[in-house]
Parts: sequence; C-alpha cells; structure tokens
Amino acid sequence: MRRYVALLMAAALVGIDQWIKLLAKEFLKPGETTPIIQDVLHLTYLENRGAAFGMMEGKKWLLIWATAAVLLILILAVMAGKIKRDFPLFTVCVIIGGGVGNLIDRIYRGYVIDYIQFRFVDFAIFNFADMCITIGTALLVCYLLFYELIGKKREAAKEQNSA
Repeated sequence: MRRYVALLMAAALVGIDQWIKLLAKEFLKPGETTPIIQDVLHLTYLENRGAAFGMMEGKKWLLIWATAAVLLILILAVMAGKIKRDFPLFTVCVIIGGGVGNLIDRIYRGYVIDYIQFRFVDFAIFNFADMCITIGTALLVCYLLFYELIGKKREAAKEQNSA
C-alpha cells in the first residue's frame, strides 16, 4: 500500500511541476526576467534543450532514453518492494516525480522549461522538477551514507563487542 501512496506522491509532484511550467510559459517571455527579490531571485524563462546546466545540448533522444531507463528502474524497484524503509522510498519517489516532469517536457516540447534564477550566485536557471531530482538525490545519498553505512558499522561493532 505504501508503494502506491509513494507513487501517487510522485504523480502529484509531476502535476505540480507541469502546472508551474504552464504558468511560466504563459506569463514569462523568453529573454525577460521578473525579479522576485531584486538581484537575488528572479523568474527567467528559458527553454533548455540539454541536460543540467545546458550540457548535452542537441542530444534529445539520448537524454530521453537515459532518463526513461533510470526512471523505469526506480519505478520497478518501488513496485517490487525493493525499497523497504519509508525515507528512501520517499526520496526515490521525489526523484521519480522530478524526472518524469522533465521527461514529459523533453518528449512533448523538445526542451525543458526552466524559470528559477538565483542571481546572487552565478548558477544555472532551473525548475521545480530539477529541485525534486537534486533534493531527492542529496537526501538519498545522505541516508545511504549516514544511516546505512555508519549505522551498519555501529551494529556490527555492537555485535562484535557483545560476542
């Protein structure tokens, strides 16, 4: 049951992402920027035809197939019950939601709509789906490092000390 709830959460994230992108396409003009906080946070419409930071521009089909393969593996892992704990299940579904959101753009538009720009640092323009992928991946890596690796080492040390 929790697998289905997690996948519904991923679907909700896809819906949020696509809704925001529709708003960005409707209200933001290419090349223009709208300050939310002047020189800090702007809404800037960009049609990204590559991957993160515009890398691999012009490799649309490679990006589509690679993304689809990774998403398929993650979805199958969720559906097969391979992810036992709630936190990693949550993070994987956040990654799935972001990945599917950007995959929809790539397939149907030929580009990904980006619109969030932090001006106080020289950073790429990105979107809600990118945030889902990045935050989900960072949380999953932290979980795997701190909980799985360190936690298992502690458990092994306790077992060795008690023996």
